[in-house]
Amino acid sequence: MFYQTSIKTVCVAAVTFGLIAYAMLGGYFAREIVIEIALLAMLAIALDFLAGYGGMISLCHGAIYGVGAYIFGATTALSGTDPWLAALAAIAGTALFGWIVGAITANVGGIFFIMATLAFGQMAYVIVFESRALGGDDGLAGVGRFDLSAVGVNLNDSLQFALLCVAGMLLAYMVAATVLRSSFGRTLSGIHANEDRMQALGLSVRTHKANAFAISGAIAGAAGMLAAQHTQYISPEYLVWTLSGEALVVVILGGIGTLAGPVVGAALLVTLEHFIGGYTDRWHMFIGAILIVAVMAGRRGLFGEIEHRLSRRSETKTEAGIHA
Repeated sequence: MFYQTSIKTVCVAAVTFGLIAYAMLGGYFAREIVIEIALLAMLAIALDFLAGYGGMISLCHGAIYGVGAYIFGATTALSGTDPWLAALAAIAGTALFGWIVGAITANVGGIFFIMATLAFGQMAYVIVFESRALGGDDGLAGVGRFDLSAVGVNLNDSLQFALLCVAGMLLAYMVAATVLRSSFGRTLSGIHANEDRMQALGLSVRTHKANAFAISGAIAGAAGMLAAQHTQYISPEYLVWTLSGEALVVVILGGIGTLAGPVVGAALLVTLEHFIGGYTDRWHMFIGAILIVAVMAGRRGLFGEIEHRLSRRSETKTEAGIHA
């Protein structure tokens, strides 16, 4: 069950304001890091929505991210479609893709579900890689960006585009949190806890899983759409399965089933990657060691462990007050 606790609000707000401050005070490279964190956090939020609250660990979210980038990029670069219409098409298309994957894999669990989603992701990658109409392995250039000149915003400016990505991250979190607090979100958590019981109550588990995948897919697709605007170039590398693995690492590092954890995890992973990478090319070893510690320490991730300890402390104080 999802609760928007005060610690979640504080952590998400702290990361958001930290990214904004870093983008405004830093130079071009700092803004690139902020964009990387924001987009990875959006993808991780989408995955945690599905895995943490629906119990569906997906390895095709990298492909959904790439599909969103390709729908947006191809419609703007090839047909000259207005970027706003292309964005709607990207979000709707990835929601549909997610719904199809969720509907087909709804009755599969465990490792078989993970492998089935990986297969869907690989299929999408191969289709894009071999499609000459989409540029094949050469990719496509000339991707458009939103035109916000009417409100005095120039997204060709690195600072303003970085702030747009941070706003996208915050919006993705708010959408996921709102859905999880609704009756649909509570039902999804119930299916995760006891699928047989929810079926016995007459609920359509397949429909709820497919719809959850669609919502998650739309968030991942929105991140891909912003990524396409960022580079203004798309290639099949957007759909590689390792991106799904990176998002899963972020979710585990921050705390699966917390929603705020992926935001913290994305900021931590990207920051460590660039900091440690400045000293050695073997930064993966250090990230791996940190991940192992995070998993073995309590299996809650960084934010999850902090939230758990604070809630335990609050409960202890409450009990002490009652006994007093």
